Amino acid sequence: MPRSIVHVATAILVTATVLAMQGAQAAEFVVKPTTIPEMKAVFGQVESRIVVPARARIGGSVREIRITQGDEVKEGQALAAVVDDKLALQLNAAEAKIEALSSQLENAQLELERAQQLRATGTGTQSRLDQAKMQFDVATNQVAAAKADKTVIEQSAREGTVFAPATGRVLTVPVTLGSVILPGEQIARIAPGPYYLRLSLPERHAAEIVNGSNVLVGERGLAQSPGQIPAAHPGRIVKVYPEITDGRVIADVEVAGIGDYFVNERTLVSIPVGKRTVLAVPPEAIRTVHGVDYVRVAVPGSELDVAVILGERFEDSGAKRVEILTGLRDGDRIVLP
Repeated sequence: MPRSIVHVATAILVTATVLAMQGAQAAEFVVKPTTIPEMKAVFGQVESRIVVPARARIGGSVREIRITQGDEVKEGQALAAVVDDKLALQLNAAEAKIEALSSQLENAQLELERAQQLRATGTGTQSRLDQAKMQFDVATNQVAAAKADKTVIEQSAREGTVFAPATGRVLTVPVTLGSVILPGEQIARIAPGPYYLRLSLPERHAAEIVNGSNVLVGERGLAQSPGQIPAAHPGRIVKVYPEITDGRVIADVEVAGIGDYFVNERTLVSIPVGKRTVLAVPPEAIRTVHGVDYVRVAVPGSELDVAVILGERFEDSGAKRVEILTGLRDGDRIVLP
């Protein structure tokens, strides 16, 4: 047998084998209507559930500030120092008063001891002893009261240090060095968390928004397309406020891992606002030729490439699907590779 005929026969056999294998690998997918949630991309604003002010306990001038906006602080950490110059003068006056009263106490003690000795020898009267004892008790109480007043002044001086009331991030520091403040004024605002996303939606979506609905939070930043956004974090609607304000519905979304976001930072959130029925196929069923998308449809006795227009991509029971806007009908059999 000529060698050329052997080569041709071998090529025919290989081609037939490949075609048989392709036919064996081919599978069909029946197009059926699928109900999916209709998603809407809106902006959500990161907020802290709790914002705690760090307040000054005494009035005076700010002598030291140890924090700036954005710093992470721990509960009990010293944030600033407030000094009242009058406290030093009051402390000196209290010490001088204690010294004077201590001298009076020593004198009253000597008088009491002398009265007791005279009474013991019978030359002193009981009234004189009672009076000396009363003066000693009065001087003792006066010294104790003066020491208590000094302790109050020392405590006021120690309260000039402003401590962080909670662990969190410093949002604002509304004072500067040398500022004169009153007792109770804010030195800093601290956001300890937990953080969440606050959504503001049009009133027409009020009926579709429910607690427990799953949402998709986009990547950080505002430079994203307003359509289907790439999901960075899954989230869940945890609270829908019952009051509509200025035609807007307010809802809160819990998202894991947004503690590193800026407070009041905005990001895109895709939320379900309804449901719709679509026709969809697996992504591998789509071929793109010269910018046109095709799907191979099985018809009686042959196969036909049909041009389609694609919509959104989604997952149905864990399987990836692509929405088909036009080109297919319910019941079409799609040939898969």
